[in-house]
Amino acid sequence: MDKIDFRSDTVSWPTPVMREAMAEARVGDDVYGEDGTVNELEAAAAALLGKESGLFVASGTMGNLVAILAHAQRGEEAIVGMDAHTFVHEAGGMAVLGGIVPCPLPTDPTGRMDPQQVEASVRYDDPHNAISRLILLENSYGEKNGYPLEPDYFATMRAIADRHGLSIHLDGARFFNAATALNLPPAQLAQDVDSLSVCLSKGLCAPVGSVLVGSHSFIKRARRIRKLVGGGMRQAGVLAAAGLIALRDMTQRLHEDHLHARCLAEGLARIPGIQVNLDTIKTNIVFFNLTENYPLNSEQLVQKLRQENIWLNATGPRQLRAVTHYWLKQEHVDHLLHLIGQQF
Repeated sequence: MDKIDFRSDTVSWPTPVMREAMAEARVGDDVYGEDGTVNELEAAAAALLGKESGLFVASGTMGNLVAILAHAQRGEEAIVGMDAHTFVHEAGGMAVLGGIVPCPLPTDPTGRMDPQQVEASVRYDDPHNAISRLILLENSYGEKNGYPLEPDYFATMRAIADRHGLSIHLDGARFFNAATALNLPPAQLAQDVDSLSVCLSKGLCAPVGSVLVGSHSFIKRARRIRKLVGGGMRQAGVLAAAGLIALRDMTQRLHEDHLHARCLAEGLARIPGIQVNLDTIKTNIVFFNLTENYPLNSEQLVQKLRQENIWLNATGPRQLRAVTHYWLKQEHVDHLLHLIGQQF
C-alpha cells in the first residue's frame, strides 16, 4: 500500500491473487442470472453460513437495507441498538426508503441489547403504534471495539423473536472476525438469525461487495428489492471472483489481524497518557483515549502521524480508532507505538 493506513480495514486493497482471478473471471449478465462466478459466490456464501440461498450486493449497507426492506413493510418497526451500524451509519435508509421505524435501545460495553428491554419494546397491532416486525443485530459490534458476540446472545434473541413472530437480521460486516475470535464455525454462529449480510471487503480484502444470505423465499424478495434500489449488476463476476477468494482464503488468516490489534492495544496501554480497555480487544478494532496528561489532542496526533505517512482516525476530541488488516504487519504496529510513545 502507499501509506501505513490504520483508519479502517475498508482501505485494504485486493491481493495479487484476487487481481489475477478478476482478470480471468467468467462473466455473464447477473440480472438474467447468467453470471456463473456470481452464482458460485452466492452458493458458496450460503453454504458456509448455513443458509439456503445468497444474493451478491454492492456493499454491506446495501445488504442491510435490502434485508430490512425484505423483512418489514412501511410503518412497521425494527428494534435495534442505538449505536448499531444500521441505525447510526446507514443514512437512515430503513426510514427514508422503507418507511420502517427504528426503535433504538441502549447496548452494553460489548454491544448487547438487554433482552428484557427488547421484549418489553415489542409492539402489537394497535392503531396508535408501529407494529414490531424485526430485530436488528450486529456481529462483530463495530462501535464496541469490534467485540465478538457469543452464540448465547443470539439464542436468547431467537427465543424472543419466536415468541412474538419477529424476524432477525444480522449485520455481519465483520462476521468472520467474530467467528475467528470465538473459534466457531460460521454456520453455527449464524444459526439463530433469519438473514445476515457479510462483507467481502474490509478484512477479507475484496475490492467491492457483500453477500446477503437467508431462505430461498427471503432471497427471492431481496433480489427484487436489490433491483428496486438500483443494485442489479451485469457482468459482476469480475467482482465476485475476488469474493470467492475472500471466502476461501482470507477468512482463514483473520487471526493474524487480531494478534496485531492485541499487540497494538497492549503497547498503547503501556504508554503514559493512553487509556485502552484491554478486556474488549478481541478482533481487529482498537479504540483508545488520550488523557489530559497526553500533550496532544486527537486531531493533533492524527496530523503528526500523517507527517510520517501513518493514517489514523480521530473519533472524538481525545479518542482515536485503529483497525488492523491484511496490509498491516507487526513492524507497522511497532512503528506506530514508537511514534505515539515519543509524545512528539
